[in-house]
Amino acid sequence: MSTEGRSAEAASATNALESAGFVRLLTRADGDALAASGLIASALADSETPFQVTVEPTVGARSDRVNTPTSEDAVTVVVGTVDPAPDAADIVSLETADRPATLEAVDLARDLGATPDPVVALAGIVASGGDPGAGESEWLLETARDRGLLERRPGVAIPTDDPVDGLAHSTRVHAPWSGDRDATREALADVVDGDPADFDADDHRAIGSLVALDVVGADGAADAAAATIGRALRPYATPEAPFETLGGFADVLAATASTDPGTGVALAMGHDVRERALAAWREYGRRAHAALKNGSTGRYDGLFVISIDDGPVDAVARLGVAYRSPEPAVFAVKDGEAAIATHDADHLGATLEAVARDLAEQAPEADIDYGGGRRRGSLRFDPDVDETTIIAAVRDLL
Repeated sequence: MSTEGRSAEAASATNALESAGFVRLLTRADGDALAASGLIASALADSETPFQVTVEPTVGARSDRVNTPTSEDAVTVVVGTVDPAPDAADIVSLETADRPATLEAVDLARDLGATPDPVVALAGIVASGGDPGAGESEWLLETARDRGLLERRPGVAIPTDDPVDGLAHSTRVHAPWSGDRDATREALADVVDGDPADFDADDHRAIGSLVALDVVGADGAADAAAATIGRALRPYATPEAPFETLGGFADVLAATASTDPGTGVALAMGHDVRERALAAWREYGRRAHAALKNGSTGRYDGLFVISIDDGPVDAVARLGVAYRSPEPAVFAVKDGEAAIATHDADHLGATLEAVARDLAEQAPEADIDYGGGRRRGSLRFDPDVDETTIIAAVRDLL
């Protein structure tokens, strides 16, 4: 049975890492986990402890890594659910059901004597679906503001200073023109004029207003669209970070986690990989919006299904539940891969494990694996498995 790890107490986890000769960091593939891994990796680098970061999207792949023998003085830190063998060495788990992994990483990094980057931490919290400054993250927000690393302004949360580029590829926004740079430029023609570096508060406010109207007024917009776009407005600008806003930083973390995790880890550690990360983010956003627009849909009680031919299923599910679904959960599926996103589930791990077991019983040859965070999860399966079988299993157990 899978587990979220045998979490060590804070003191023992710190002691284990301080005495480790080598640390394996093993993480699930999403923006929250990437930020968490980057914060721990940076703390290890500060203490000159050798480490390796590996991003694995599924429980099976992570478990294989955890159960692979390593040196006696090595410690494994896991962000994500794993299924350890009975004789596996103890692991340090940063996975909990009730808080972002990023917050767990912040606590551990501080215990190790490091000073976590508050902007990376807050971006991870945003990527997890949380609000920056809410609850336990309030001190991180205040620290960043006191250090001049954040400042609130009108507009929309995007990673680039060019609003056409930022809005065309953002997966925090879905409007009729999303994914198409030319269509985005045309939509913004009345409010975008001149060098973005010269934009003032009124310019950003006009862009935000137009985007909000286009989002909520789009054909097929869900009731949730208004609340979702509201969270992307009035962003925190990040003048010292590689991206223009905190929400934009979170968007790039999510994109690189899915498509270019090596670049994403480097980004979360503070390395200069901005252009590579933006290239991955642009392609990710373009494909996600195209897939959502062209996908076929089906509605069930509590579940909205989006079937696509190509594109990142994780982003399609996330955008679907935020902007298009009349139901509280979205299941995006293509050959061999699927993702689920919800409005209100705190953790999908148990549900996805049950779906995987059910599918394994129905189709033993299907080679089922799964992964998940707090509000999102994924399935991997043999492409020969009929899509209706996958959908039925999810409907029955969601």
